[in-house]
Amino acid sequence: MKTSRLEAFSDGVLAIIITIMVLELKVPHAVELAALKPMLPVLLSYVLSFIYLGIYWNNWLSLFPFTTGWMGENHLASTPTAVYGFVLLMAAIAYYILQRTIIANEGRGSLLASAVGGDWKGKLSPVLYFIAIPLAFVNSWIAGGLYVLVALLWLIPEPRIERELEKREQ
Repeated sequence: MKTSRLEAFSDGVLAIIITIMVLELKVPHAVELAALKPMLPVLLSYVLSFIYLGIYWNNWLSLFPFTTGWMGENHLASTPTAVYGFVLLMAAIAYYILQRTIIANEGRGSLLASAVGGDWKGKLSPVLYFIAIPLAFVNSWIAGGLYVLVALLWLIPEPRIERELEKREQ
């Protein structure tokens, strides 16, 4: 399969997942802003998952709509929050394996290997997910806070690859 076909396929899958997630957001019947207050946990879990979909463009994405809905509908109850963290952890591990496989194939001197460097975000993220999963059974809001923290870490674009490209063009 050509790269362009694979990109088009992944774009389509992402669009479908986002559509499924947004369909789960139920419209309130009242017109006051206060009518949105009961929806806030669902809406915030949707926004968090939307951010993660942008981050984890590749693996475990099909489980995000289910775990997002389950966690949001149950206002960050322990088990759904832990399962959500498990899906995040599996996506992070899949991303790490993909990254390591590409580097092993391309070599330690490759653009990706140079750009990744120490990859502190890539190493810290699964650790925080791993901590948050059992923590969800102690305090699910703190676990959710760790998920938000990781999302915020990745929301800021990484200039590493662009810097490496600029170095190699000089």
